[in-house]
Amino acid sequence: MISRWLFLWSNVMMMYNVIYSLHTKMKFENILEEIDGFGRFQFLIIALQCIPRVVLPCHFLLNNFIAAVPSHHCDTSVLDDGGHFRNLSQEQRMTIGIPLREDGSPDSCEMFSEPQLHLLSHALDGTNASMVPCQSGWRYDNTTFKSTLATEWDLVCDRKGMAEATGTIFFFGVMVGAIAFGFICDRFGRKSSLLVAYLMVIVFGFCSAFSNSYILFAVMRFFTGFGNSGMAIISIVLCIEWVDVDHRSFIGVIGSLGWSVGNMLLAGYAYLVNDWRMLIITVTAPMCIAVLTWWWIPESARWLLANGQVDKAHFYLDKCAQMNKRERLSRVKLETFCNTETLKNCDRTYTYLDLIKTPKMRSLCLLTGIVWYGVASTYYGISLNITGLGLNIYLTHFIYAAIEVPAKLTVYFCLNIIGRRKCQAGTLLLTGTCILINILIPKGYVRLVRIVVAILGKGLSEAAFTTVYLYTTELYPTVVRQNGVGYTSFIGRLGVSIAPFILLLHNVWKLLPEIIICSVAIICGLVSLLLPETLNVRLPETIEDIEQPRKVTISLH
Repeated sequence: MISRWLFLWSNVMMMYNVIYSLHTKMKFENILEEIDGFGRFQFLIIALQCIPRVVLPCHFLLNNFIAAVPSHHCDTSVLDDGGHFRNLSQEQRMTIGIPLREDGSPDSCEMFSEPQLHLLSHALDGTNASMVPCQSGWRYDNTTFKSTLATEWDLVCDRKGMAEATGTIFFFGVMVGAIAFGFICDRFGRKSSLLVAYLMVIVFGFCSAFSNSYILFAVMRFFTGFGNSGMAIISIVLCIEWVDVDHRSFIGVIGSLGWSVGNMLLAGYAYLVNDWRMLIITVTAPMCIAVLTWWWIPESARWLLANGQVDKAHFYLDKCAQMNKRERLSRVKLETFCNTETLKNCDRTYTYLDLIKTPKMRSLCLLTGIVWYGVASTYYGISLNITGLGLNIYLTHFIYAAIEVPAKLTVYFCLNIIGRRKCQAGTLLLTGTCILINILIPKGYVRLVRIVVAILGKGLSEAAFTTVYLYTTELYPTVVRQNGVGYTSFIGRLGVSIAPFILLLHNVWKLLPEIIICSVAIICGLVSLLLPETLNVRLPETIEDIEQPRKVTISLH
């Protein structure tokens, strides 16, 4: 009798311990551990998002080619009222109609007010002749580009900034999209929001290719950037939320190789398709296939459980367990997890204002914002200035893209060896150093050295970008992590939007853009040293974890 009561008591205590452990200790990571958080299911998610990852850089850096300004000079046919040009060659027509610069090349924006026929005899020069702005448009060299935005709407000379402005308008769309999709993604789910982003890129991408005015094109590019921002944010969130803790850095770094592949492909696309309209269509068309693959992308089970949708979460978790060859997860565990975790996290709603309500959170926002601005403006300042090496535009872009692959692989190992903070600071400081070296080396001296240093700087700037995504995710607490990433992404895109205008400052002083980018990289690298290290430190869950010292995680492996 006593033994029977002891047996019953032991069973009751066992059940109590199980229930207690589920209520107090169970995290989503425990669920992933049971169904394998790094198996074939996770690799399938990455594979299904390969096309969007490849398309992203094609749109982000498209302005390098569609907004390029080819060699041009005034159309001098307006000077031929008296039939002076009838028997003259093209070279002779330019001689009597176009003044020369100090370096001996034809002027791009001015012409003689009257034909200077005496210049054909080489007896005199045309320095004293009156000159006027181009009167009847321009003639363009179509050797490299069949057509660009500049040739389509004559965005040259005093309108040259309008071609560069299309890049800024695109990145303003990316900037606004970062904030908007941060809210949409949390409100309506990852998968449905991803479809919206896909469709926006397709619709507005194709519409921009068929735009018949500059204003319409600019509006279409804004919304194309808006959709691209959604793809970038949601893609990485989906991958990270389906992967266990130990492999998040791997997925974050290795998964971003799709960007480098797309960047290299862009150089090939632009070389083969040198008409700006067809180039936009070429880089947008693969998204039609991406829409078909979207049907197999799973919704985030983490998001479903947080919103109480246990049935759908159980469906996707079963799929994961089946593909990873693990046992099905008990529905009781999911219901228990949902009841405890959801209630605990839904006591209050967090907003962007929670990022600045407490002292250390304000400091964290300020520092990460500065670092993101520096990383983004440096990367795109280098990437958009692909004529700076003096090489073929397509070859330069391909080299800049190819160097990102070893940079990403190197930074993956450095993150786990020297830590996030030193890696972030080191990549930014070394990027600034590379730019400084190229400023100090005269352009006509040791050209090969300048090229090698520039390529190394581009690789380091990409390493800094790869690092900042992971670092930021680990710095912000779970309750405001999405808001934190959205805020920093917004600041980063602000830096990107300003980058094209910084490059225009070469008209003021040729070295000024490089000096500004170099200074920003070095200053932001030093600022990143003020951030806390997150290597081997547990991830913060609440704002209180930020305000109080965090403890080093004890590894169980």
